[in-house]
Amino acid sequence: MVRLSFFLTWWGAFVLSALDSSLIFFMPFGVDALVIYLAARDEQLFWLYPILAAAGSLVGGLITFWIGRKAGKVGLPRLVPKRQIDRLCRRVQERGAAALALPALLPPPFPLTPYVLTCGALQVNPWWFFPTYTAMRLVRFGIGATLGHLYGPRILGVLESPAMQNVVIGFMVLAVIGTIVSGVLLWRNSHQRELTPA
Repeated sequence: MVRLSFFLTWWGAFVLSALDSSLIFFMPFGVDALVIYLAARDEQLFWLYPILAAAGSLVGGLITFWIGRKAGKVGLPRLVPKRQIDRLCRRVQERGAAALALPALLPPPFPLTPYVLTCGALQVNPWWFFPTYTAMRLVRFGIGATLGHLYGPRILGVLESPAMQNVVIGFMVLAVIGTIVSGVLLWRNSHQRELTPA
């Protein structure tokens, strides 16, 4: 049985959210599900979990943004698939930090990490970028926490059922596989670019 007790805490929400905003970690809806569960379980502190998740997402976003800035537009193809680069660059150049508002609010499959990397690579003003990013993450996780608070007993009944425990284990397996695949692809893209003559 996979032990998830570490993540079922306030610091778990922060750590998982920071990892979720990184380049290689892969767990769709993981942070949202955790925030909903924690808010449903803790009626008095339900408001705290979206703040912690948004703070963790900000930390992960800071690192991702910095990597994008160090890579620059020339190094961006090492980190973002070529098919996305032109579209992302056009959106970021046209709208700047506002381009992050909707992707930071919406769940997968909307790709947030490529936006963050592109904003860093295109030298978007961080003083506009990070408040927008954090506000949208706070709204997203706040909606989940509110739902968890309002429908707590029903949500807990579903999430703590044996069938849902198996689903959670399945998602953890997918997260591990997805993280490994993402890491391998990132390493391969970087390695190939380094070997390509200028």
